[in-house]
Amino acid sequence: MIQKLYFHNFIKASIISLVAAIILFYFSFTLGKHPFFLLLNNNLGIVADYFFKFYTHFGDGTIWAILLFLFIKFNKKYIPFLIAAFILCTLLVQVCKYVILPNEPRPIAAIQPTSLIHTVQGVEPHTISTFPSGHTAAAFCFFFIASLFIHKKWIIPVGFLYAILVGYSRVYLAQHFPFDVAAGIVTAIIAISFSIFIQKIFEKKK
Repeated sequence: MIQKLYFHNFIKASIISLVAAIILFYFSFTLGKHPFFLLLNNNLGIVADYFFKFYTHFGDGTIWAILLFLFIKFNKKYIPFLIAAFILCTLLVQVCKYVILPNEPRPIAAIQPTSLIHTVQGVEPHTISTFPSGHTAAAFCFFFIASLFIHKKWIIPVGFLYAILVGYSRVYLAQHFPFDVAAGIVTAIIAISFSIFIQKIFEKKK
C-alpha cells in the first residue's frame, strides 16, 4: 500500500505553529527580548527542572536517524522528502547561527546580572550563536512530518504540544530567547514546505 500524504493536516499544523511564532515575535518586540525571556525562564521548581532537562532531548538530531530507519522500513518512496527536510533544516539553522549571526549572544552572555537567569543543574548554558533554536526547528519538523503521515485528528494538538514544549525547554534551560524559538518554528515551516516540493520533483522524474 502506498502511503498518502495528508497536506491538509500539514497546512493546519503550519498555521497553528505560525500563529505561535508570531505571538512570540510580538511579545519579544513589545516587552523586549530580555524581559520576555526572563518572564518565561522563571523557576518552576525541581520537577520542572528535571522534566525539561530530559524533555529537551526530543529535539535532538538523533531523532532524524530514527525517522530514517522508519522510512527505509515503511516509506521508501518518501526518503527524498526526509533527506531534504533534514538537509534544509540543518542548513538553515547552521547558516543563521554561524554565518549570518555567528556571535549573537545567548541569554547567559547577554543579560546582566546572570543571577536573574534561572539555570538548571547539570545543564551548561551556551554563550553564543543563539539564532535560531535548532532544537525547536527540529521538533517542529518532526511535528510537521507526523502531520503529513498520520491521518488522525489528535496529531495536530498532540504534535503541537510536543514541539512547543521542546521550544519552551530551550528557554527554561536558558539556552535560547523566545525570539530564537519563534525563528526555529519558521525555519521548520520553510524546510518542510520546500521538502514537499522536492519530493514532488522526484516523483515526476520517476
